[in-house]
Amino acid sequence: MMLLYRALFALFLYDVLNTFCAFETMYSTVKNWKVTREPGDRGAVEGICTTVNYACALYPKQALCLQRSFVTTYMLRRHGIAARMVLGAQVLPFKAHAWVEVEGRAINERADVQAIYGIWERC
Repeated sequence: MMLLYRALFALFLYDVLNTFCAFETMYSTVKNWKVTREPGDRGAVEGICTTVNYACALYPKQALCLQRSFVTTYMLRRHGIAARMVLGAQVLPFKAHAWVEVEGRAINERADVQAIYGIWERC
């Protein structure tokens, strides 16, 4: 239950940052998050992704991919898992998307996301 509250708070924190800060500030926030020193439990990835999904469903505002990726990256790194938020785009028709990778594998996402979107940044 505490994990769910932490995810809801992180969704709220994203909204506050998004309202008052430039994208560069949010980007550098994610880039500077450290992975906790204790090694993460590989089984925690699925549990954290499920918790973030529940939090997004309960959150009063729709959470889009960037917000979901921000929260998922934060929660995974806090639990010792070296997650990376990925920003990508496709050219025609233009679409941008954000997702999270662990050990180079997209998590909580379509299996073909890395083939659909060209990656412009991993943080």
